[in-house]
Amino acid sequence: MRNGPKRDVAQEITDLILSKIEQGVLPWRRPWMTTGAGGAPLRAGGQRYTGINALYLWAVADGMGYGSRYWMTYRQAQELGGQVRRGEAAHPSIYFNTTSKTETDARTGEESTRHIRFMRSYWVFNATQIDNLPVHFYPNPLPEASPSPSERQAQIDAFFAPIPIEVRHGGNRAFYSPAGDYVQMPLLRSFVSSDHHAATLAHELGHATGAADRLHREFGKRFGDKAYSAEELVAELTAARVCYELGLPAELHDSHASYVEHFVSLMKADKTAIITAAAKAEQAFNFLAQFSGYGLDQEEAGHVTSALPAHA
Repeated sequence: MRNGPKRDVAQEITDLILSKIEQGVLPWRRPWMTTGAGGAPLRAGGQRYTGINALYLWAVADGMGYGSRYWMTYRQAQELGGQVRRGEAAHPSIYFNTTSKTETDARTGEESTRHIRFMRSYWVFNATQIDNLPVHFYPNPLPEASPSPSERQAQIDAFFAPIPIEVRHGGNRAFYSPAGDYVQMPLLRSFVSSDHHAATLAHELGHATGAADRLHREFGKRFGDKAYSAEELVAELTAARVCYELGLPAELHDSHASYVEHFVSLMKADKTAIITAAAKAEQAFNFLAQFSGYGLDQEEAGHVTSALPAHA
């Protein structure tokens, strides 16, 4: 199926996302309603893509004008009665696997087993690139208008209220305090809308999930002085996930220009940084969502956690 030189998938993913950012588009914000069917990209069987695959395939769909949420391999398309159109290009979807290597100590003769995690990819097409699939794989027209923000308040309250992390209100700054283990938010009336409040709260709660007694998120030596940027990117992606899950507009949590500069610098320095951040954000969302019973089932959540690179 594929010929020619081996493609550097991690670099391709990073390059596409960097190009979007440099065009002024944060790809984890915009594409959910440009596809004609809001929500995360889906596999042929309807399962969600997660982590970096969700983020990357959003960006591809946005850039290429693909209208469907569904992605599948060439063989899956054929099994469904479809045919990929001539000249259409496949896009990578990644997964992580583990192999074992037995090593012998030259001095003592003792054997030990080392487990090595590695990244692999397979190739998928958007349903928009494929003819003759069942009708549900193709998008419905875009709605004429977005739902009124007030229609989402019940969903906002149901999601956030059970989360057992202290949230304080007052002042003019939003932040997470690691020392006090609380989130500080300005008063609700300080925000343009309750949706903007929810998006900002999701960002700060995203930070809070990294506490030692929660997900114990550390970036350590790998990121060095860029660890701050990596953590901010995780919080950004967590907030973006909350927004699309609750049906909130995608452009709510405006990034400061300095944040975007940090993200660009981070990804240029480490081509797998965005992959790590997306996996960490997936874990953060699942942590927050578990208290309301919202989100992925346990099997999917376990898959997401196990897919995180060991060096992340």
